[in-house]
Amino acid sequence: MASKAPLGPVPTARQVPRWSELREVVQFRRPRLGRTARRLEHALTVRDLRAAARRTTPRAVFDYVDGAAEEEITAARNVAAYRRVTFLPDALRPVADPDTSVELFGSRVAMPLVFAPTGYTRMMHHHGEAAVAGVAEHVGVPYALSTVGSTSIEDVRAAAPGGDLWFQLYFTADPAVNEDLLSRAEAAGYSTLVLTVDTTVSGMRYRDVVNGLTIPPTLTARTVLDMSRFPVWWFNKLTTGGLTFASLADVPGNPTPGEVASMVFDPGLGLTALDWLRRRWRGNLLVKGVTTPASAAEIVERGADGVVVSNHGGRQLDRSAATLDVLPAIRAAVGRQATVLIDGGVLHGQDVVAARALGADAVMIGRAYLYGLMAGGRDGVLRAYEILAQEYQRSMQLLGVRRSEDLAERHVAFAPHGAGEYPNVSV
Repeated sequence: MASKAPLGPVPTARQVPRWSELREVVQFRRPRLGRTARRLEHALTVRDLRAAARRTTPRAVFDYVDGAAEEEITAARNVAAYRRVTFLPDALRPVADPDTSVELFGSRVAMPLVFAPTGYTRMMHHHGEAAVAGVAEHVGVPYALSTVGSTSIEDVRAAAPGGDLWFQLYFTADPAVNEDLLSRAEAAGYSTLVLTVDTTVSGMRYRDVVNGLTIPPTLTARTVLDMSRFPVWWFNKLTTGGLTFASLADVPGNPTPGEVASMVFDPGLGLTALDWLRRRWRGNLLVKGVTTPASAAEIVERGADGVVVSNHGGRQLDRSAATLDVLPAIRAAVGRQATVLIDGGVLHGQDVVAARALGADAVMIGRAYLYGLMAGGRDGVLRAYEILAQEYQRSMQLLGVRRSEDLAERHVAFAPHGAGEYPNVSV
């Protein structure tokens, strides 16, 4: 075969570009003013917010949010479970503008997501619970305030006057304290009570022990050294009022943080507390900290409106099952009439899709928005929500799903409990 002549140069006409032509092919971004704004703009994922939070927050505070109990196996399992999900999209189902909203307790919310209760939130950033509640109201999802929050029941309502507020209750051994909290939540218009039942004793969190974390933070040689690395964080803490368990501030005897902890960790908590609450509380009632179908069924039979499938983000009993692994069985046990929420390991909008497809009415997020809060205050919380909402909407479109209500088990392939050992997955 005769050899061919080599290819010659490709004819190319060149010209000096005009400014009008350059503007058509190159977009110029106006620079963001302010370090925080730039930091949040560059965060494309919740994990990016986590990295930013690590850079802007003292180690003890970051680890309080990021860490979990014992060897942190359960926390890793929660994340790993979502990575075992495989999506099965419907072909030729155009979805230009999906409806991400869902109904929770008769109200329409923007997407199947609730901002979970987190304790002592002003320690993470001085904006605290008020910022989180304000963002929740702004975007149209519920926010649950913790009994051990650092902003009071009344002040959170003032920060979100039109928001759908829930109250998380640690049922104490003191009936007067329980009655005070319930009465104030009712008076402030909180719609839903979330009873947490997985805190009979406090979990052992090694990171907190190693860091010498105390609540409120203690000034030691180590914390003073840390202060020098995060002067803005410390300045904000020292100039915006003391850190307290605000809703418990008027408890007789003015208990110390340690005494408050002994109140909320109650080894005697049992079904009689649930029975009393169902009689006492006229609003919606959820029980949080449920990981077995039998417990979920019993709780619903005794009058709760639903359960939150939760292992406290892996912060209590280590080596517990991943919440996504037990979700389908719990949904089957309580039926379709009960409300089922899930938390633990939700760091991506596709995690919300998976949870919804496998039977959850909505997810609760804690660490995800706390990373945003630490990275940028209220704007960081909003950025965390925007990231999750965009991921959720995009995934619905790629799955060919028009409405959140149309997400179903047929859209996922999932093997509960894993085919072997749980991988050691970090967030």
